[in-house]
Amino acid sequence: MYENDAQLLAPVRANLYKHQSEAFLFVLNLYGALDGTPPESNGAGLLFEMGCGKTITSIAIAGFMYQMGLVKRLLIVAPLSVLSVWQEEFARFASFPFSLTVLSGPAQRKKQLLRTVTTDRLDIKVINYESAWRLKPELLAYNADMIIGDELHKTKDGQTAQSKGMHELGDKARYKLGLTGTLITGSEIDVWSQFRFMNPDVFGKSFYRFRNRYFWMGGFEQHVPYFRKETGGEFLSLMHSITYRVTKAEALDLPEVTEEIRNVDLEPEAMKLYTQLRNASYAEILNSEVTAANILTRLLRLSQICGGHVTDDDGTTRCVSTAKLDALGDILDSAQAGGQKIVVMARFTAELDAIEDLLTKKRIGYGVIRGGVKNRDEEIRRFQNEPDCMVFVGQIQAAGVGITLTAASTMVFFSLDYSMANHTQAMARIHRVGQRNACTYIYLCARNTVDGKVIQALQNKQDLARALIDDYRAGINPFA
Repeated sequence: MYENDAQLLAPVRANLYKHQSEAFLFVLNLYGALDGTPPESNGAGLLFEMGCGKTITSIAIAGFMYQMGLVKRLLIVAPLSVLSVWQEEFARFASFPFSLTVLSGPAQRKKQLLRTVTTDRLDIKVINYESAWRLKPELLAYNADMIIGDELHKTKDGQTAQSKGMHELGDKARYKLGLTGTLITGSEIDVWSQFRFMNPDVFGKSFYRFRNRYFWMGGFEQHVPYFRKETGGEFLSLMHSITYRVTKAEALDLPEVTEEIRNVDLEPEAMKLYTQLRNASYAEILNSEVTAANILTRLLRLSQICGGHVTDDDGTTRCVSTAKLDALGDILDSAQAGGQKIVVMARFTAELDAIEDLLTKKRIGYGVIRGGVKNRDEEIRRFQNEPDCMVFVGQIQAAGVGITLTAASTMVFFSLDYSMANHTQAMARIHRVGQRNACTYIYLCARNTVDGKVIQALQNKQDLARALIDDYRAGINPFA
């Protein structure tokens, strides 16, 4: 079958790119779903670099399997910050009947949601890795026909309860699909646990048998595994037998620029604080002159809370939320797993401090340009040229002009400047002469906050202050 066949078969409201079509057919052929033959493998892996569209490809695969009557219940296990992405992408792309439930809240509520199953459409449950192993008995009882493990490198340590839970769930499912930027993060030994989930026949169910075949032990007290080069050919052949690898450099038909909004939920206490300030801000402008400066000053404090911080009346800044920081942590993990450099842009000093602390804790090398950094050229040089410098942290106003960061093709906006000019300049740091790959921009958006209005205004090239004043004059709370 060819690309056009994939487009006809894929039940999604979008045209698949060539690499997505090929991956779609590759997986369905492994499953034996295209011609009814016995499956070559009931598990497969999509090794897509960030920005290559693994989610829509997975939706197409799951939808086809549902339409063929092979899958009625789908379980998706993903990092916490990615759960809402699946919900939004299914709503946007799926052209088949489905019912999707994100399992959130207390354990008792999750258990109740698992017991509620629809039978007239594809029933989908989405859960994070940490909850999945804790609810393993209930998930086994849910009896998913297919399991998708998103960011599967989270299970690379096969000895953890989280990984063992995924193995056990995978053993019961009829079909498995693993998604990750790469299977190998630190060492080739990482692949065993991930294949143990996708298809244990590839490398076996015994970690020690796998280790003894492909590694020799050395180092301190013979505890360090070293890859046996003489088995490298067999190892790679087996690894690629059920996986489809795509890099941005290979996906030549990708658009030059892709933008993704990743919604995060502020913690209840942070949302309560935000709501109080939002209501107070609206009450204040009702009793004052409505000007651009007036509105943007109040918007600024709300945006600070969205980023996780608030400045008290005495000038002290304190942390009130880690929602965006946690989401950024998952993005960093994915980028590191795929060996990809990324740029993180933020507006506020407290956010930059928190981002740098996170990178230090994760032992990720980074360069930075912000207020107070004098040797800008050296920071840029390190990021552009040194393999260990994987992240660039930029303060939008300080790092948005006159620098080149084309070593990365992905930029994360932790927070946003309200100026269209500043935003466009920041985006141009990676999308410029010398960039060989399609560029991906990820916006971290605190759900049900002003973040959404700011992103929408910038994407639509609107004057934010004017749009908010228009809302006010129409009787709408501009901060809602």
